[in-house]
Amino acid sequence: MRNTKFKKSYKFALRTSLIISLTLLIIAIIALELAGHLIEAIPYLVVSVVIIFFLCFSIIQIRIENFIYKRIKKLYDDVSLLESASLTSKPIVTDMTTLTSEIERFAQKRKIELETLKIQEEYRKEFLGNISHELKTPLFTVQGYILTLLDGAMTDKSVRKKYLQRANKGVERLIYIIKDLDLISKLEIGEMNLEREDFDIVELIQNVFDLLEIKASKNDINLIFDREYGKPVMVNADKEKIQQIISNLMVNSIKYGHEGGTTEVSIEDLIRNKVIIRITDNGEGIPEEHIPRIFERFYRVDKTGSRKEGGSGLGLSIVKHIIEAHGEKIYVESKEDVGSEFSFTLEKSIS
Repeated sequence: MRNTKFKKSYKFALRTSLIISLTLLIIAIIALELAGHLIEAIPYLVVSVVIIFFLCFSIIQIRIENFIYKRIKKLYDDVSLLESASLTSKPIVTDMTTLTSEIERFAQKRKIELETLKIQEEYRKEFLGNISHELKTPLFTVQGYILTLLDGAMTDKSVRKKYLQRANKGVERLIYIIKDLDLISKLEIGEMNLEREDFDIVELIQNVFDLLEIKASKNDINLIFDREYGKPVMVNADKEKIQQIISNLMVNSIKYGHEGGTTEVSIEDLIRNKVIIRITDNGEGIPEEHIPRIFERFYRVDKTGSRKEGGSGLGLSIVKHIIEAHGEKIYVESKEDVGSEFSFTLEKSIS
């Protein structure tokens, strides 16, 4: 506290001292006038008023500083409105208007920080619960099959092979989750280097169609373009990661699509140097209250935790991070039982 510096304000002390001095002067003038000694007392009045003014000013200023520094500072510490370092790092003002605005500003700042911490704490708890659920399911599955084999099923060759294959699927799912978590971590801290190149986005989307054709046919989903693209649409981005984005979005579209439904992809010019890719389906759709959170890691629209198919639960989170790593935007429009549209921008190739 001894190192604290004051940024002094003299307005209050000056005004108060002036009021006191003028008031005493008026009283003295009236009294002297009534006594008939006003004229000869004028020099003494002037000197007295000046002395009174400076005495009042000094006393009031010292008292204000003492009050603000000791009383208000203690109040700040007691109610924890401000950190001590925040208060003592800057000069303390003695002007009450400025001081009030400082209190309000710091109090608002602390309120926002507390609210942010509460949100982060809730997110942390939910994230830990989700990742625990995602990891324990395949772990328990693998453990169950291994224990069954150790308990005697290993002697039956057909059972042994079947259980080892199922245990292997559980291990593959664990590896899939860990790889996706590792990818997100690298994207978040900026360690993932993008290998930008010029490529035809139409050709890339067609390749994804071919890769997902069997999966789509099993769900009776038709993969289509909105129209025939007679010439290439060249973009500049990391080709491999853009393919991952489109694959993740289309897999979700297939997974949550209705039988006999469609997943349609369109490519449109957005502005002079941008295109927008839209992936639209007529599937289950997403309830409106869940849309702001669907890009969070492991966030589930279905709170029961059931899934039609496997997956790391990180697909949309990865999509968002890759898009943002490119400096682009992703958008979502969805209506329950009507369908969803995910769209994202890409930079056009300079030709």
